[in-house]
Amino acid sequence: MSLTVEPSGRACGARVTGLDLSKPVSPDLAREIRAIWLEHKVLAFPDQHLDDDALEAFTLAMGGFGEDPFFAPIEGRDHIAAILREADEDTPLFAENWHSDWSFLDQPPAGTCLMAIDIPPTGGDTLFADQAAAFAALPEERKAYLRSLTAIHSAKLAYAPEGTYGARDTGRTMAIRPDESARATQMHPLVQRHPETGVECLYSTIGYIVGIEGMEQAAAIALLAELSQWQAREEFVYRHRWEPGMLVMWDNRSVLHKATGGYEGHRRELHRTTIAAWRG
Repeated sequence: MSLTVEPSGRACGARVTGLDLSKPVSPDLAREIRAIWLEHKVLAFPDQHLDDDALEAFTLAMGGFGEDPFFAPIEGRDHIAAILREADEDTPLFAENWHSDWSFLDQPPAGTCLMAIDIPPTGGDTLFADQAAAFAALPEERKAYLRSLTAIHSAKLAYAPEGTYGARDTGRTMAIRPDESARATQMHPLVQRHPETGVECLYSTIGYIVGIEGMEQAAAIALLAELSQWQAREEFVYRHRWEPGMLVMWDNRSVLHKATGGYEGHRRELHRTTIAAWRG
């Protein structure tokens, strides 16, 4: 069986079939998958049904484990977290805002993997927004201005003790661990060249970005709010529909993502790993 790639027809995203990821991934196959990933930014591998050992092995083949702050791993594992919502849970939906995973780190991860464990019969799509396409579509003067800006990233709004997932967030089954360390800040250019493709991308968005270096806070938030509307325009977005046994990986350096609901009364669980920052 040969590897087949079916593009989504949207700005990003592709479905990859013709391989069995439960078996060891050879260096040649890893390079081929990674090249397809860099081209399409979001890859879906249906009918894989990977156990946790195979998910970890695949993550290692794709570049190794990245840092995962504020998530407790599942029992017996150091690098797998459960993205979990029980059928009777009524807490606010996790990760319902556009973001790039852990952009507030000094070395943010290259990518994220999610393995479908328990998929509801309806809802629970994940949206992805192509940030290379979003930047490319801007007028040249706007591009030049945004290239001059440095964003201030922080996890405080989400993971500080008083944040969205802090002390007031009760009744959630997902193992989130807020901490004082979430108050730290990290600077990243608002526009970054992808370290592997060289393509310019808008990097992250309001939420994990809490300000702009050298800009008054009110003006910075207004700019970020306006830009976030552009970043998620329909022409840049791919809506991913999950299937049982599906593995998805995406490139945090070139896409934003967000969760959606619509599966009230149904359990949903995915196992997540983080792919380390590109070392070259």
